[in-house]
Amino acid sequence: MSLNNQGFYLFICDDVDLEALVNDMNSSLESLYSSCSGQQNESTPLLHNGQTSSLRRSQPMHILAVRRLQEEEQQLRTSSLPAIPNPFPELCSPASSPVLSPGSLPPEESSSGKYIVKIFSEDGMGKVVEIPADMTARDLCQLLVYKSHCVDDNSWALVEHHPLLGLERCLEDHELVVQVQASMNSDSRFLFRKNYAKYEFFRNPLTFFPEHMVAWCQEANHTIPPSQLLQNFLATSSCPEIQGHLYMKDVGRKSWKKVYMFLRRSGLYCSTKGTSKEPRHLQLLADLEDSNIFMVITGKKQHGAPTEYEFCIKPNKGRGEMKELRMLCAEDEQSRTCWMTAFRLFKYGIVLYQNYKIPQQRKTLLSHFSTPVRSVSENSLVAMDFSGRIGRVIENPVEAQSAAMEEGLAWRKRSQRMTILGSHSPLHHSSLNSVIHITQLWFHGRITREESHRIIQQQGQVDGLFLLRVSQSNPKAFVLTLCHHQKIKHFQILPCEEDGQIFFSLDDGATKFTDLIQLVEFYQLNRGVLPCKLKHPCTVVAL
Repeated sequence: MSLNNQGFYLFICDDVDLEALVNDMNSSLESLYSSCSGQQNESTPLLHNGQTSSLRRSQPMHILAVRRLQEEEQQLRTSSLPAIPNPFPELCSPASSPVLSPGSLPPEESSSGKYIVKIFSEDGMGKVVEIPADMTARDLCQLLVYKSHCVDDNSWALVEHHPLLGLERCLEDHELVVQVQASMNSDSRFLFRKNYAKYEFFRNPLTFFPEHMVAWCQEANHTIPPSQLLQNFLATSSCPEIQGHLYMKDVGRKSWKKVYMFLRRSGLYCSTKGTSKEPRHLQLLADLEDSNIFMVITGKKQHGAPTEYEFCIKPNKGRGEMKELRMLCAEDEQSRTCWMTAFRLFKYGIVLYQNYKIPQQRKTLLSHFSTPVRSVSENSLVAMDFSGRIGRVIENPVEAQSAAMEEGLAWRKRSQRMTILGSHSPLHHSSLNSVIHITQLWFHGRITREESHRIIQQQGQVDGLFLLRVSQSNPKAFVLTLCHHQKIKHFQILPCEEDGQIFFSLDDGATKFTDLIQLVEFYQLNRGVLPCKLKHPCTVVAL
């Protein structure tokens, strides 16, 4: 046996005792590894159990090659775990494998990796987006607005939807999308839609918090100013309380019982003795920090709820089973909205107000740079009047604006004498003024009355939220569906004929419009016979 000082080469001859050689090699390698522990902490022998069949006589063996064989054996032992198929092989680069091994999965705490999120629109179509781990719901909504070419009016929301449970809630703007997705079931999904009521309680707090449901409003025995009402909800030093009767479903049963409940910062409580507030009569139902509040969209059908105004409290770390849900039901929409809004305020506090103020501060900041810059060609344009024999330049700016508005509406007046080939009646629906509204975002075509209710409820029941649809009872008429004071009302729009021209009217012909676009624009500026102006159109976007 001969071993040089560096320990590189080893020669084995015929008259050498192989077993003694193996033992000698193991002892020498252990001393060598202990001296080089800073580089590699391994004490595995080169040859195990005296197996020498792989050695050939009078042939040098490189020690580093043996180490490489040991590392390959270690990798074979770790690779015995089952491989996890990659659900998105088309997203892998050509150099990467379409199978994710257990060691290649990114840790949950990683903030530098990319995650795949699939977002669905109202029409059921989805879009796959790659986002970082620290992306919030607000940032993802702005990304989808940019990709879908929508109008960014700070009313878009990301909705956590559970179809099997019949639950959904709007994510708060500061929530991390990746963390929420990790707590969702395989059947759950994200929806991208409008939600005008997300921060409406900051603008009209008295509408969301009736005095008979706020405990300290009753103790004060006088009307509380809106600013003080919000200040008490946001201040951690104050102790506001929401109280009232709610229907509660017994766990594991189909029956509902009416109990008196209290919502505080510490949680949701029910009274075991009437309306008593004594601590010995209060039972904790849910902790606000460890749960979220959801809207129940299939209450009466799936759970047999006594009313349509159902909501529930779902724990964050649960498995998404029905027995884990705390099912509740209110008497009317205002009560349900009050309970759900107070839950958000008690849980997040001042963070919600900061989420509400960020878009306004950004709009104020951008207003200093939003002055439109006219191009050279626009600067060379002037208003002209060609009503006479010779054209003249309109120098009066008021007259120029009036002429521009008149010219913009002139094509609609001329369209009354235009009908598509084959139209024999002035009331035929193939005329231009009868189909021009189809491209508008607020027009939803032939949907049912129940479907219009569902769309308005999903996008937030605020004053002025509206949509137009085709009437089910009269195919030549249309219906304006409008939300006012959290109640949904319907107004029929009838066509009428005057001097051979078609007009649309909402007040039995007192006010006539050549098309539905003019009608909507008028009631956006004037209330007229409606309970409020048209403010927010119900919009369905396709991703």
